[in-house]
Amino acid sequence: MALPTDPIMLLSVVNLKLRDYFKNLDALCEDLDADKTDLCAKLRAVGYEYDAQRNQFV
Repeated sequence: MALPTDPIMLLSVVNLKLRDYFKNLDALCEDLDADKTDLCAKLRAVGYEYDAQRNQFV
């Protein structure tokens, strides 16, 4: 599955997948073959950081 390029849609999809399917961001990135650094940078650019304790971008 290709992740959305729009940062807000990306946030929505990633948080949904983290909530429903993956125990952490590393597992999501591995399964989707996504670059974790790039993903975090895209979401950081719109004001979101990964919170490992909550397992979501906040």
